[in-house]
Amino acid sequence: MTAQRANPSEDGEGGLRAVPTTSTAKLTIAQAVRDGLAAEMARDERVIVMGEDVGVDGGVFRATDGLIERFGPQRVIDTPLAEDGIVATAIGMAMSGLRPIAEIQFMGFVYPALNQIFAHAARMRVRTRGRFHVPMVIRMPFGGGIHAPESHSESYEALFVHTPGIKVVIPSNPHDTKGLLASAIRDEDPVVFLEPKRIYRAFREAVPTDDYTVPLGRAAVPRAGEDVSLISWGAMVRVCLDAAQELAGDGISAEVVDLRTLNPLDRDALLASVVKTGRAVIVHEAPRTAGFGAEIVALINEHALLHLEAPVQRVTGFDTVFPYARLEKHYLPTRERVVKAVRAILDF
Repeated sequence: MTAQRANPSEDGEGGLRAVPTTSTAKLTIAQAVRDGLAAEMARDERVIVMGEDVGVDGGVFRATDGLIERFGPQRVIDTPLAEDGIVATAIGMAMSGLRPIAEIQFMGFVYPALNQIFAHAARMRVRTRGRFHVPMVIRMPFGGGIHAPESHSESYEALFVHTPGIKVVIPSNPHDTKGLLASAIRDEDPVVFLEPKRIYRAFREAVPTDDYTVPLGRAAVPRAGEDVSLISWGAMVRVCLDAAQELAGDGISAEVVDLRTLNPLDRDALLASVVKTGRAVIVHEAPRTAGFGAEIVALINEHALLHLEAPVQRVTGFDTVFPYARLEKHYLPTRERVVKAVRAILDF
């Protein structure tokens, strides 16, 4: 069955209330990843999990814990420390009829594999005139917020969105994580699945134990509003929800739009929200220049300019290398920065 779209809700956790099926379990995002992987591996014997330490150790964030005991080392494969080799092998597996899920431990470790992703995974369907396709998923924890060392907190999702042939999925809550992961694994093309590690274990949410999917390319509205649209994805959705809650105390009604997938992008939902409110603030933790927020600004200007009451604002990370732990909180967008941006466009 396919999970029904829920009505906007203020559940305090930044997620949509799932429509119950037969039973649910209270899961974190990390647990929802593991649950989703296990469900798809049980459903389809072609699904294989591979990556550094995904087997015996259960992954650096324990998102694959217990899978090797259940499915064995032929389907849960501990690989060498070689990201280019992991992705290249997964591409070959996918072209041969399997459905590999390759884990990159941190987004900042993916750089050696970019050639394989950009030059081969993304292009294979076109290169072979549709003879071969690459049904694979590349999972990556991304973003800051855990006081990690260098190269562990990158948010370069725009690199993948800019590459034709790659789908980009970013959940913000446990329910969507499991459903989007199922859709990604079943997709016939390569999907980059980015997991916001800052909120891996920040909260729990009711997740159906049944088989269900959340469609790619469909945004969610976890909080409805009338005065301004807060548009975001991943961990920043919770920041937007916190900001909306604070603004409500002053009588300001903020709508929160969770894009969920950046490619394909739900343009209709995004534009409908902006047309309704007449104001927009885009929030992401990636660097500001050429971040995906800039593409959204362009989209709004092209299709909803005459509905705007004020210029679109962006609340983002800065155009610097992600800082070390002591400066992390100064880099990441906060509730206070979002509220300030909203007040600025309301006073325009």
